[in-house]
Amino acid sequence: MKPAFALKQIAAQAGVSLATVDRVINQRPGVRLQTTQRVQQALQELEQQAGLLGFRGRSFYIDVIIQAPERFTSAVQQAIHRALPLLQPLRIRPRFHLHEDLDVQPLVSMIQGCARRGSQGLILKGPDEPAVNQAVQQLTEADIPVVTLVSDLPHSGRCAYIGMDDRAAGRTAAHLMQQWLQDQHSTIAVNVSNQRFRGEEEREMGFRQLLREQAPNMRIADIVGGLGIHGTTYARTRQCLQQDASISAVYSAGGANRAIIDAFAAEQRDIRLFIGHDLDRDNRALLLERRIDAIIDHDLAQDAHRAFVYLLQQHGVVPVGSRETHSRINIVTAYNL
Repeated sequence: MKPAFALKQIAAQAGVSLATVDRVINQRPGVRLQTTQRVQQALQELEQQAGLLGFRGRSFYIDVIIQAPERFTSAVQQAIHRALPLLQPLRIRPRFHLHEDLDVQPLVSMIQGCARRGSQGLILKGPDEPAVNQAVQQLTEADIPVVTLVSDLPHSGRCAYIGMDDRAAGRTAAHLMQQWLQDQHSTIAVNVSNQRFRGEEEREMGFRQLLREQAPNMRIADIVGGLGIHGTTYARTRQCLQQDASISAVYSAGGANRAIIDAFAAEQRDIRLFIGHDLDRDNRALLLERRIDAIIDHDLAQDAHRAFVYLLQQHGVVPVGSRETHSRINIVTAYNL
């Protein structure tokens, strides 16, 4: 069957010679299976690119609503800008709405405003609240697809969740804690910035679950409600330390890790082991300073790219491919930054 593309074009896409493409297309012998598969993949890629070219010059306006501390919203913004070139020739126009703290009603109004702004999709990190779920459902009913990023809203009607399997991430942290501490009677402070966010809640649940199974004598002390903000987290941590003299390790499912370290220093307490989440600029610095032992991370740029792809699939712009949404869990230390 004659291909829809010139042999020279297929060869360039596959990175092989014209003669090799000719042999594969005409099913002649003498080509390795791996090379044949690469040529076939190149044909699929060219077909996808041809479909995208039909949308050349068209702009897609995507709203990005993120409720998180500035250090994380900044990381998300950078990740999205890194992902945009991978989506050419489409022109993706992200519109950022980034907030450290936001009451539910203003957030709901912001989500509802996507329809008035002519949005063609929404990437959202917000709290798992009934009113937020309802606002997302209303958008999807208006044919505006929504993808949740990092923290899920599974009852909202969103088209996909992009991020880590947070329960697995929490179990991973518990496994590291158990292996590295060795002392089965340690007390671990667990920091959850905001219990309204499902992602942190799932991490905490996974962490507790594995410790119950494999290290039942390890105790947990809760640091809750710091909102990822330095001053609040610092105060909550000092209060926790003053109430429990046995705390010697930290699992931070949330943020503001420097505040936790400062609180330990103020109470003249040592941290035997500190495990946190997300390789933002603060945590990168703390790793290099050897103040944090390990960070559980995922590739935000890859997540951003997948989020855009899912939204574009809802518009029929890109073909529906793999439905994998969970990010790979990476363990980062000062030695593999």
